Amino acid sequence: MSNQEEKREKVHQVFQSIYKKYDSMNSLISFNRHKAWRRKADALVAARKGEQVIDVCCGTGDWSLSLAAAVGPGGKVVGLDFSDNMLKIAEMKKKVRQYDNIKLVNGDAMAIPYEDASFDRATIGFGLRNVPDYLTVLKEIYRVLRPGGVLVCLETSQTKIPVYRQLYFFYFRFIMPLLGKIFANSYHEYAWLNESASKFPDQETLTGLFRQAGFKNISVCSLMGGIAAIHKGIKPLR
Repeated sequence: MSNQEEKREKVHQVFQSIYKKYDSMNSLISFNRHKAWRRKADALVAARKGEQVIDVCCGTGDWSLSLAAAVGPGGKVVGLDFSDNMLKIAEMKKKVRQYDNIKLVNGDAMAIPYEDASFDRATIGFGLRNVPDYLTVLKEIYRVLRPGGVLVCLETSQTKIPVYRQLYFFYFRFIMPLLGKIFANSYHEYAWLNESASKFPDQETLTGLFRQAGFKNISVCSLMGGIAAIHKGIKPLR
């Protein structure tokens, strides 16, 4: 099994296991900051009524729901994720909200099952670090965006502030898996999430990957001293 296949299988197992507690654990381990971060990211997406949007690695669907409200009944949101268990939670939320403009799709971010230039905007929130190859996914998102289309990526990052950096990694390496064990009976799964975050590129490196994928006018919004960041890129008109 290749390294990419091994990572894919590992990540799939993790999210198939933690789906029931995923939302509550997200709030716990981020001190509820992830909701404010997503609101900032939403403002950068700036989705408009009637637009077509894809939310890649949509998980339990919170960002997809927010985007669906933004594009309105005349628009459409596709929430794409490879964990059917995570999508079950998203489907429940969709039914509660009674949104008819969301389609939840079980699919692979490495090979997005849509034609070129299908969407006006794309998002990926806390999912890029878990894919087998970051650049492949960015290129796939670029492919399915229309010229002038926007990608917004909300993800963990690598703070460079002395001491704060060490505290951040101590928290991710030791405290977060412990919280996973106590509140979700999932120590090894949350230990894996620490590993995926610690190996994820810093803001400058991810900007370079955006550029390699073809995006222009790339901007970065650093969050909480750099422990997370929002990257935005635009697919050129020509």
